Amino acid sequence: MNFVVIDVETANPNFASICQIGIAPFRNGVLDRPQQWLVNPQDYFDPINVSIHGIDEGRVRDAPKWPEVYAAIAPGLAGNIVVSHTAFDRAALTQACGTWNLSACECRWLDTARVVRRAWPQFSKSGYNLANVASTFGIKYQAHDAAEDARCAGEILMLAIGQSGLSIEQWLVRVCQPIHAAEEVHANPEGPLFGEVLVFTGALSMPRHDAALVAANAGCEVDEGVTKHTTLLVVGDQDIRKLAGHEKSSKHRKAEELIQKGQRIRIVGESDFKSLIGADLKP
Repeated sequence: MNFVVIDVETANPNFASICQIGIAPFRNGVLDRPQQWLVNPQDYFDPINVSIHGIDEGRVRDAPKWPEVYAAIAPGLAGNIVVSHTAFDRAALTQACGTWNLSACECRWLDTARVVRRAWPQFSKSGYNLANVASTFGIKYQAHDAAEDARCAGEILMLAIGQSGLSIEQWLVRVCQPIHAAEEVHANPEGPLFGEVLVFTGALSMPRHDAALVAANAGCEVDEGVTKHTTLLVVGDQDIRKLAGHEKSSKHRKAEELIQKGQRIRIVGESDFKSLIGADLKP
C-alpha cells in the first residue's frame, strides 16, 4: 500500500517544459505530506497552457530549474511504485530528464486512468478523467494544480483497491490485461455451469483473467459487473468472511440488493466455487 503519485504542468506543448510538479506519497494507504514545486523550464509559455494552470513566466522567474527539483524528488521515486493519471506525466518526466541529460530513476509505473477503466465499467470507454471520476465518487478536487491532481489520483487508486479487492501489486498486472476479459472467453456449452452469468469480486488466488478462462470452460458467461442478468457472484475467500455492510465490495452489496428484490443470484466463496466445478482454478 506504499506508492508515490506525481502530476506535472507544462509551459507549452513540449513535454519537457515542466513548470510545476506535485508529489503525493501514500504510506500504508494514507496520504503523507504532499509537496509541490514551481519549476523554471527555461522555455516559453504558451497562452493556452497558461489559461489552463495559471502559471506564467513571472511566477517561475526565481524558481529552480529541473535538475535541482529532480535531485530533490528522485530519491523518493527510485525503487518505488510511481503513480500518474494517464501516461502524460511519466512521459514528461522522461523528456525533461532527457533534455537536461539526467538519468531517469528506476521505478515501477502505474497509470490510474487504466485502473479506473478496469475497476468501473461505466468508465471503460470514456469519462475517466480525474475531474469526472472525482465528482462521481465525491472526492474533493481542484483541477490543474499539480499537488491536488496527485492527491486526487492517489485517493482514486485507494478507492479502486478497496472496491476491487485487488492489491496494488495485482493492479500492476491487471492494467496490462484487456479491459473486458470476458470478451476474450466463450462459455463452454458442455460445461457443468452452462447458462450461469458469473461475476468475480474480491482478491482471488489467481489473476482475474485466468479465473475468467476457468469459469468460461465450466460453462459460465463471465461479466465485469453485477446486473439484472447475474446469477452467480464468486467472492475471494478473504472477502467472503467479511460480514459488516461496507466491508463488502460494491459488487457484493449490489448482488445482495438484487437478491432482496427477488433476483436469483447465488453468492459463493472462491473455494466453494472451485469445489463446485471440480477444478483448481487453473486455466
